[in-house]
Amino acid sequence: MGSGAVFEVVSLREQVERTLSARIVSGEFAPGSVLTVPTLAGEFGVSATPVREAMLNLARRGFLTPIRNRGFQVTEVSPDELAALGEVRVLLEAPPMRWLAGALSDAVVTRLRALADRIVAAAEKGRFEDYLEADTAFHLTLLDETGNEHLVRLVRELRQQTRLVGLVSLAESDALVATALEHGELITLLKAGKGEQAEQLMRRHISHVTGLWSGRSEH
Repeated sequence: MGSGAVFEVVSLREQVERTLSARIVSGEFAPGSVLTVPTLAGEFGVSATPVREAMLNLARRGFLTPIRNRGFQVTEVSPDELAALGEVRVLLEAPPMRWLAGALSDAVVTRLRALADRIVAAAEKGRFEDYLEADTAFHLTLLDETGNEHLVRLVRELRQQTRLVGLVSLAESDALVATALEHGELITLLKAGKGEQAEQLMRRHISHVTGLWSGRSEH
């Protein structure tokens, strides 16, 4: 097999993995559901190899559990674990908003606004893979401005463990778009140097992890 063929398999695996992880995180593939390589290979229109490799990697990341002679089962994140993940994210992501307020360059603000627009557009159309990809890029781009690589890495890992199984039902109402619009509000506050309000908004935004984004009401 030449290097071109190897690259093709790797890129296909990565694309399949991104799509599958987005569908698991968003709840399109519900916790407990069983996925098989042949079925997904047929759906994606690719051979079994990149699908199998993607699913094995997702199993290593904790998204799937192999089931002997049956396929892979979507793992479940308990409400308590989800709450704990949300609490840690609040501790890591909210306080830096005070430091970043009034300190973002015009270039960074422009990049963040473009990502915020992508998040809203994806929410309006129910494109969960695009939504999650743009949402992750927004939060990590913002945190990258702190200059703390460890913070960015930790938040990236926490996001990969989080499930937002309420996204599918939210997309059928205006609620997903409403939470998506919070990204633009956050940029406006940061641009205006309103650190305390930006921190409060980030706290409220992340609280959706255990609320609306998980299919639970918020009070």
